[in-house]
Amino acid sequence: MEIKNFILDLLFPKFCLGCQREGSYLCEDCKATLEISETHQKYKTKYLSDLYHPSSYQKSLIKNLIRSFKYEPFVKELAKPLSSLIIDHFQLIDHPPPFFGGGPNFEDYILISVPLEKRKLKRRGFNQAEELGKELAKYFKIPLISDCLIKIKETQPQIDLSEEERRENIKGVFFIKNREKIRERKILLIDDVYTTGSTMTECAQILKGAGAKEVIGIVVARASPTDDRLII
Repeated sequence: MEIKNFILDLLFPKFCLGCQREGSYLCEDCKATLEISETHQKYKTKYLSDLYHPSSYQKSLIKNLIRSFKYEPFVKELAKPLSSLIIDHFQLIDHPPPFFGGGPNFEDYILISVPLEKRKLKRRGFNQAEELGKELAKYFKIPLISDCLIKIKETQPQIDLSEEERRENIKGVFFIKNREKIRERKILLIDDVYTTGSTMTECAQILKGAGAKEVIGIVVARASPTDDRLII
């Protein structure tokens, strides 16, 4: 694997999306400019117990990283630097949650990523939320469950819709399989960006309805409804 990665780096060198320096998609100098949040403000909705996000989508570098991850050129390797921002956030806040760092009863938690529809998954080649979940699962030592929350209907891209349209667009598109895996468990629900919350709320609602004890959202960045629209 190391030889393979070495050859790939020679043939397809990585360049920082911030400063264009060769070596990685996010160099340490550019990462240091992102000002990862050192505080956490409780965020509770009807179905979400809390929401964690290390940064704002308004920051141009964050926006560039996430867009390169989930839109063309679909840079799958950005999962690692983006998940590191989430981990840094938990390391910096004064009162990290019990699932972080092997806290009390951390074994009660499981990770679930917001799923993609089959057509979009085939086009992109990976689910960006699941790739983030894989990195977080390794660090948290919490299992990532990928065969419970399923997207069964195609939807319009959320970035093209108003807040009300986003809620309608996402209704009834998720399905729960293997309910026994989530019953009475605490769910860490992973996605890249939280905007209006329509997608995460719909997922949390169906997870709670299937017996999950609580659902906590974790994303890379939080955006306002106009922040995540693509400018082409």
